[in-house]
Amino acid sequence: MSRIGKMPIQIPAKVNIEIEGQTAQVNGPLGTLQHIFVPEVELVKQDNVVLVKRRADTKRHRAMHGLSRSLFANMVEGVSKGYEKILLIVGVGYSAELKGTGVLIRIGFSHPIWMGAPPGVKFEVLTSSQWEQYGIVKQAENQNVAIRITGIHKQLVGQVAARMRRIRPPEPYKGKGIRYNNEKVRRKAGKAVKK
Repeated sequence: MSRIGKMPIQIPAKVNIEIEGQTAQVNGPLGTLQHIFVPEVELVKQDNVVLVKRRADTKRHRAMHGLSRSLFANMVEGVSKGYEKILLIVGVGYSAELKGTGVLIRIGFSHPIWMGAPPGVKFEVLTSSQWEQYGIVKQAENQNVAIRITGIHKQLVGQVAARMRRIRPPEPYKGKGIRYNNEKVRRKAGKAVKK
């Protein structure tokens, strides 16, 4: 039995769940999410708890059991609390500003890069006075910008953050680039100078 799969999912107050066959819709204070689950599992609602049960005991059914339970739990958490990722921009002269529904990043290229927010995702450029409020620790001397990405869909928020980090990943010599908050960047020693 999957240890994750057999755990019941508590339904918080103000969250409404509708299950119709393999389709589950979760409504909450932050929005609505819908997902079609694989036929190997069955969603059962009892009072204010949802159980994910597998229909057989094959390898595929066991694999889908824990995954489906995690996906449903993420939907419930997303509409009730939401998800966030914080990215730090480290480098002299690097900056970011909100422009329309997206963010304009100046990060050492010959041109600024604009990244639009997909539906359901919001960008926020945090000033240094807001860092303590969000638990941002200054990791480098030339760290001057933080971008907060929020949304109700866990996978989408993580995917947008990964795409933004990919614009300029942190390099190992000076640590310049875009990194996650609390990400440890392995540093390398520079060239040894011959005497």
